[in-house]
Amino acid sequence: MTITARAASPADAPDITRIYNEGIEDRLGTFETRPRAREDVAAWFDGRHPIVVVEDESGHIVAFASTSTYRARDCYAGIAEYSVYVERASRGHGAGRVAMQALIDAAARAGYWKLISRIFVENVPSRRLMASMGFREVGVYERHGRLDGAWRDVVIVERLIPENLA
Repeated sequence: MTITARAASPADAPDITRIYNEGIEDRLGTFETRPRAREDVAAWFDGRHPIVVVEDESGHIVAFASTSTYRARDCYAGIAEYSVYVERASRGHGAGRVAMQALIDAAARAGYWKLISRIFVENVPSRRLMASMGFREVGVYERHGRLDGAWRDVVIVERLIPENLA
């Protein structure tokens, strides 16, 4: 499968919503339980936070990665939280890596100096991917949240963007 990344646009909201809702249903990568509507995802396009999509050779969107505000305080303005999701049928074929590399590049261009996230401890494929892309595991939040009535632990990951640390 040939895949390429590009900056996402509001017109991509239906595909991003579809992929995100699969992730919500699968309970592998988010504490979210409420399916999202296109309007929810369209609100992510604020001009400040990079979002990328990955397409296959036919133009079908198979993955996305996005950033969001870490904290509102000015001292954290260069830190973004990130998320990456791959549609079920395309998992394990490199789309997550392509999405993350494009997101890291876009975050660097936007002036961010750090990307952070939390990954369910049992999500070994995601943890391996992030480690291979220069993210380090900082620690574990124990019982960080409940999902379907069960406590879940998450690993905190971060990646510095050296060119923006000057």
